[in-house]
Amino acid sequence: MDDKTGGLPPRFLRTPEAARFLGLSGRTLEMHRVYGTGPRYRKIGGRVVYAVEDLKSWADQGLRTSTSDPGTGTVRPARPASR
Repeated sequence: MDDKTGGLPPRFLRTPEAARFLGLSGRTLEMHRVYGTGPRYRKIGGRVVYAVEDLKSWADQGLRTSTSDPGTGTVRPARPASR
């Protein structure tokens, strides 16, 4: 079998795989997409895909070193922004 990817890990993940990567349910990731609170994604031929780098970057917004660390960003919940 000819492997044209050279054993490279996948660069793009579909919603179920991206959700597993983040430790979320697929439905939660879909709701993040609806409300604009989730990671960046791409539409390719009508399919939604996520770049692994974008998933890591989004998750890193919630990076903290302690419970008192305010961090530099926030990972918002999958719901509409309050007014």
